[in-house]
Amino acid sequence: QVQLVESGGGWVQPGGSLRLSCVASVSSFALYTMGWYRQAPGKQRELVASISTGGSTYYGDSVKGRFTISRDNAKSTMYLQMNSLKPEDTSVYYCKAWYFADYWGQGTQVTVSS
Repeated sequence: QVQLVESGGGWVQPGGSLRLSCVASVSSFALYTMGWYRQAPGKQRELVASISTGGSTYYGDSVKGRFTISRDNAKSTMYLQMNSLKPEDTSVYYCKAWYFADYWGQGTQVTVSS
């Protein structure tokens, strides 16, 4: 069983930055493809960014050029650096790990408003 714990969410003004972290309680973290999803009230959960075991990255169109996903396998941790935040980025952000099975974190709230 893999446990994922997100942190780093909070309130920020438009144009500001936040860095999310996701720590995985697993020794074989390097084998897992990792991703960040988000879900706003009344909307479907959407993929924000993902990073493969080899370090290849994918970004959703709405965050390209503003968000950066990374991972530190030695620390079993994934990050999401979010810059130039917009009010429409307001969501609960979830960490996901997948390797034969999917695992989700509990989510962290990000609120962008003035």
